[in-house]
Amino acid sequence: MRQAWLTVLALALAAASVSVRAEEEVDPYDQSKIPIEVDATDPNAIKIVMIAGPISHGPGDHEHMAGYVLLSHMLTQTNPKVFPVFVKDGWPKNERIFEGAKVIACYSDGRGGHPLVQENGRRLDVLQKYIDQGVGFVCLHYAVDYNPKPNEGERVQKWLGGYYDVRISINPFWVADYKELPDHPICRGVKPFKQNDEWYYNMNFLPDAKGLTRILQAVPPDGTRGTADAKKYPGRAETTAWAYERPDGGRSFGFTGGHSHKFWANDDYRRLVTNAFLWAAKVEIPPAGAKVDLDPKDLKSNLDFKGMDVGSQVKMRNEVKALRARAAELEKENAELKAKAK
Repeated sequence: MRQAWLTVLALALAAASVSVRAEEEVDPYDQSKIPIEVDATDPNAIKIVMIAGPISHGPGDHEHMAGYVLLSHMLTQTNPKVFPVFVKDGWPKNERIFEGAKVIACYSDGRGGHPLVQENGRRLDVLQKYIDQGVGFVCLHYAVDYNPKPNEGERVQKWLGGYYDVRISINPFWVADYKELPDHPICRGVKPFKQNDEWYYNMNFLPDAKGLTRILQAVPPDGTRGTADAKKYPGRAETTAWAYERPDGGRSFGFTGGHSHKFWANDDYRRLVTNAFLWAAKVEIPPAGAKVDLDPKDLKSNLDFKGMDVGSQVKMRNEVKALRARAAELEKENAELKAKAK
C-alpha cells in the first residue's frame, strides 16, 4: 500500500513539473496576441502601417511578422506616440487602414511574389495616393526587389530611390564591415559594425537622384559579384541601405538586410532600422539614437510556423493544448494528495 502511494505521489509530482515547464515555455509560434489591422484612435498618433508578407523560407528566416513586432517594441520605447498597425499576408483586408499613416512599410518576398505588385498593379495604384501625399515608404530585405517593368520596378524606383533589379543586382550572403557611417539622422547612436546577412547590392538607383543618401556601404568579396554588371566594379564599396528624400516631400528607406530573425540581436543593426522608421515618419530622432532595449523573448516569439500544412498545424497545436490541460489537472490532483498526506 505504501509503495502504491509513493508511486502515485511521484507521478503527480512529475505531472506538476511538466505543468510548470508548460507555463514557463512560451509558444514561439503563437501570434494570437498580435493586433491585426487595429487602427489608431488618437489623431495625434504616429501611425506606421507594417505590411508583413505571407509565410516564406525556412524556420527563422524571412520572419516578417516577428520582425515587425520586435521593431514595434523598439519604436514605442523611443516615442510612445508611435502606433504600429500590423497587416498580415501581404495586404490589408480593409484598405482604409492606410488613412492617416505616417509610414507604409513592407517586409515580404519580392519580384513576382511581391504582395504590392499583385492585382495587375491595382495595389500600387492604391499606394500611389499616399506616396503623393508625402507618406513615408520603407522596404525591408526581399521587399526591395521588383521586376524591372514600367509599372513595377521603374515605378517604385521613384518612390524608394532605388530597387533590386534582377538584371544587375546580386543577393549573396557575406559579412559586411560597415567601417564608416554618414552624418545622417538615421545613423544617430549607431556605431560601425560587422554583420553577416544576405546583403543585396548593386541596386538600380535613380540616376543623379537628389536627396538620396547611402546609409550603409561596405566592400563585398569580389567572388560574390554574380552579375555581369556587378563584376564591372571589383573592390567597390556597395550600398546595402539608403535613405531618400523624395520630391513630393516624403521620406523613403531601403534596407537589404533582414534575412534571418536572429540578426536583430545586433544592437547597431536594430538601432539603425528603428531610426530609419522614425526618420521616414518625420519624427525627431534623439542625439543618441533610438532606444532599442531587447527582450530576448522577442527573438523567439511571434514566429511563423513552417514545415506543416495548416491542418496538421492546427491538429498539433490542439494536442499540445490538451496535454497542458491534462498537466494542470494532474497538478490539481497532486495538491489534493499532498493535502491528504498531511
